[in-house]
Parts: sequence; structure tokens; C-alpha cells
Amino acid sequence: MKSNNHAPASEAVDKVAVEFTFTPRNARARSSPAAPAPEPALSPDIPLGSLPRVTRLMALAIKFDVMLARGEVRDFADLARLGFVSRARITQIMNLLTLAPDLQEALLSLPRTTTGRDPIREQNLRPITAIPHWNRQRKMWEELATT
Repeated sequence: MKSNNHAPASEAVDKVAVEFTFTPRNARARSSPAAPAPEPALSPDIPLGSLPRVTRLMALAIKFDVMLARGEVRDFADLARLGFVSRARITQIMNLLTLAPDLQEALLSLPRTTTGRDPIREQNLRPITAIPHWNRQRKMWEELATT
């Protein structure tokens, strides 16, 4: 017994058109350049420049620590999935919490960068975060901050 799954040639075939919009996860990277952002209003209360990246990473580490403590995420792997980064990168960011409290405060209060690169980079802090003794961390910080 032979079955015929195809419609006979005498029957008309209707066409269906489907339209949809697809936005990739990293749409920002692929999107065309948008109009430039408007200049911020000059106010004596708002300093010019941008926060150093290491300042933002320190604040992010604190935020992640709070999320872990509240049970909003289970572990570093959950944080990595949420941030679309590797678990190793989350570990690097969270290692900033091993710094002495006064060093964490110093990172959070770094002056804004108005021109050029940030003076202190997270990569330069990694050897300091590996030291468990806060007094040694402070000595290493002084060397880093003076260069």
C-alpha cells in the first residue's frame, strides 16, 4: 500500500508569509550607531568625567555579594549566566571583596577620569587581592597608587 503525502497537481497551494522581529542578545554591539547622546547640563553639583572602571567593578562586587546573601542567586555560576560572562570573570570581580575595607573605600572614592585611561586597573589589583593580610595589601596599594 502506497500512501501519497503530496497534494495532487490539480489542487492549488496557498502561500503564507510570516513576519517577525529578531533582536539578538548583544544587540548593542550589532546595532547601528545611534544619534550622539545629548550633552549633560553643566551643573556645579555634577562632576565631569566618568567613574573609573575599577570603581564600578567594586560596586558590582558589593551588589553581587548582597544578591548572594539574600538568596537571589545561588552561586557564582548564576551570576555569570546573568551577566553573560564566565565564572572566572565573576571570581575576579568578587575577589575585590577580599581587599581591606579601607582599600575598598578608596576604590569607591577614586576621582572621575576626565581624559585618557583610568589610572588604576582591576588587572593591577589582582596580585593585591591574592594576599590575605590586610597590612601587606596596604603596602602593595601604596606602591600601586604612587606609580
